Amino acid sequence: MKITSLLLLALTLNFPTGVALAKQELGTSSKWEKSITKFETADVANPPPKGGIEFIGSSTITMWTTLAQDFPGLPVFNRGFGGSQIKDTTFFAPRIIIPYSPRIIVFHAGDNDLAAGATPEQVIADLKELIELVHAKLPETEFCYISLKPSVKRERLRLEQQKVNEGAMELSKSNSRFHYIDQYYMVTDAKGNPRPELFAADDLHLSEAGYKLLVELVHPFLKK
Repeated sequence: MKITSLLLLALTLNFPTGVALAKQELGTSSKWEKSITKFETADVANPPPKGGIEFIGSSTITMWTTLAQDFPGLPVFNRGFGGSQIKDTTFFAPRIIIPYSPRIIVFHAGDNDLAAGATPEQVIADLKELIELVHAKLPETEFCYISLKPSVKRERLRLEQQKVNEGAMELSKSNSRFHYIDQYYMVTDAKGNPRPELFAADDLHLSEAGYKLLVELVHPFLKK
């Protein structure tokens, strides 16, 4: 009997929802395994510095290809995998966060979670779980969360995005090593609408001008 079958059987015998949970975790692993393995292979030849600054999360991080130029002199490295949700980073944290012992984590995710049907409460619960996992293993690590932002493509999610941001801000008030970085108002005009020049042609991701503003927001948190 294969290991996967044994896992499903064991969970089924012990928990009513065992099969569903196992399938969910195995599905997550299968979906992102190539990306994570690619990171691990690269680490063999060129491992990131211990105590560095790890940027991780969904496509905002994946597409941030100018980290070294944006933060000169700082030991930044990128472990973003686009399209991911918060729970995906939690799942792979033992492989692509904990071994690095980063001094600072800069994390962004949550939009894909909402787009997939998660509630703001679920997103905050997942974020809290990730923070707790990291600090259980790396209690001195500073965890910086880049907030969700409105966009033309996901206008329908604006209220949910605001609720997630409010929840993340509340978490930062009770955890001195969790920091909230607000990019929501960075991308909006006086009327609260997304500024077109700060978005790429897909009306979802940041443009070069948008990333320049994001650098200004994030930089003070890396210098502390």
